[in-house]
Amino acid sequence: MRLPTDAEIRALHAKHAPTEEAFDRVYTHCEIVCAIALRLAGRADRAGLDIDADLVRAGSLLHDIGVYLLYDEDGRLDHAGYVRHGVLGHELLRTEGLPESLCRFCSHHTGVGISREDVLRQGLPLPPRDYLAESAEERLVMFADKFHSKTDPPRFVTADTYAAHVRRYGDDKAEVFASMCAVFGVPDLRPLAAAYGHEIV
Repeated sequence: MRLPTDAEIRALHAKHAPTEEAFDRVYTHCEIVCAIALRLAGRADRAGLDIDADLVRAGSLLHDIGVYLLYDEDGRLDHAGYVRHGVLGHELLRTEGLPESLCRFCSHHTGVGISREDVLRQGLPLPPRDYLAESAEERLVMFADKFHSKTDPPRFVTADTYAAHVRRYGDDKAEVFASMCAVFGVPDLRPLAAAYGHEIV
């Protein structure tokens, strides 16, 4: 399977971003998630997981591309429908001819995974099916994504802050996050926070 280069991925973002501001917000976030995921990949390898770093790189850089489809013509983001960004990104990448293994990074990274039961119980605007990370690479990108937020202004998120956030969706979700922390380790966010000028909360 041929994976797109960084330059090709950046061009895809530029093609679909409705505004320069949207591109900066989403692509910068994807770059940060990629940096976190690749730093954690070494620990995962030492823990006995066979991580394809090239797949992690491409998946990280593409995971949020569906967010662009939630902007309206005035540049406003549809926050109410935000949970749809993963399935929108999956379809976007499929239309672009990218392999299913890359498309899945879009639809299988939200929260710590969305089950069919979650969709039905919460009335989410998604086709009722499981959106759970399955491969080690999918789990790693999902996990790395939890440590940075595209809020205004963007910010880094500590493991404790995210654990408190995800517990609102159930103890089972908090346990999934805790197990990922145990497997992948908790990243040191300070170098990236200094490099990007985003606070840590």
